[in-house]
Amino acid sequence: MTEEVNTTGWDAIDEILQKRYGEQEPKHYGTVIPYALGGDDPLDGISVYASDSPEPHWHFVTYGFSELYDKEQQDADTSGYGFELTFRLTRSADEEEPPAWALNLLQNMGRYVFRSGNVFRAGDYLDANGPICLHSDTLLMALSFIEDPELSAIDTPNGRVEFLQMVGITVDELEAMQTWNTLGVLNACKPYMPLYITDLSRESLLQVESIASTVQLGLEAEGSNTGYLFVEQLNWEAGKKGWLKKSPDILTLGAKQAGIIGTLLQGRIPKGKDLMLIGPEIRIVFQPGEHAACNLEDGEVHFTLNENCVTELRKLLQPEAGIFAFPFIAGTSIRIDKTEIKDQEGNVVEIIG
Repeated sequence: MTEEVNTTGWDAIDEILQKRYGEQEPKHYGTVIPYALGGDDPLDGISVYASDSPEPHWHFVTYGFSELYDKEQQDADTSGYGFELTFRLTRSADEEEPPAWALNLLQNMGRYVFRSGNVFRAGDYLDANGPICLHSDTLLMALSFIEDPELSAIDTPNGRVEFLQMVGITVDELEAMQTWNTLGVLNACKPYMPLYITDLSRESLLQVESIASTVQLGLEAEGSNTGYLFVEQLNWEAGKKGWLKKSPDILTLGAKQAGIIGTLLQGRIPKGKDLMLIGPEIRIVFQPGEHAACNLEDGEVHFTLNENCVTELRKLLQPEAGIFAFPFIAGTSIRIDKTEIKDQEGNVVEIIG
């Protein structure tokens, strides 16, 4: 006699999908060996529906970020990580099976969340450091996240679950989201991206004058909504302050993110907003103030910047390796190191700087 498995969390997801797609039987891709038992795929399954509205596309829905079976976590209000991912991808007329790369992409998102503990929320973005579809010539190099326009959040016996849709975006669209805000950019793009369907063949929507104008006006009025940025190449080295030998404090950044950091500072400090850089071992906080200064507080390096300092920093923070004095702050330098871009196999595919 086998014990019956509790699938109330799974059933709750099935129920909302049945309301949307009726009796359509989805193509379901399950995991052979569970992740907890040493399997490679963290998600228990992915269902894919064929939709013809507003244009033919595949609609992917994950099972596994939320608690699908018995309640295990202490937070009674939230099921697991509190969300499941969805993804809409254009579908050609003769396409009978969803592409495997999209399934792999969703499993990779699962690996990222399960290993790092970082969760996704509407308004987040993620730089893929290359095409979201490997070995393709698509311009979509990053992902953004928004509430699925057709699947509302649900309350399950294990807690609340939201449906977050991944949207493929170009490099300049990512920069616009960083320097203004994700939801504002996506909303501006909506007339040209119905249901936020990802189309690998599309060009940047910032080429549309009305969208570019909306983004620029939003940035000027509101500044950047990015309050913190994860920076892999981030280091702080305290200098020597002795009488006989002195050396400056050195802030090290990677060439890939140097430019966007300068732009973010321009979009936040003049608006009275802080910016935090989060690295593997250090946090750097930039905050607005009348006089430029640098000090160490509770293990974090705090820079106070005025508008003149921000203006000079934006000129200096370029994707080029080098070292220069921090403007208006004596005894402090910034070093920009080259950035190696690697593919999923760990091979260096590009060097920036």
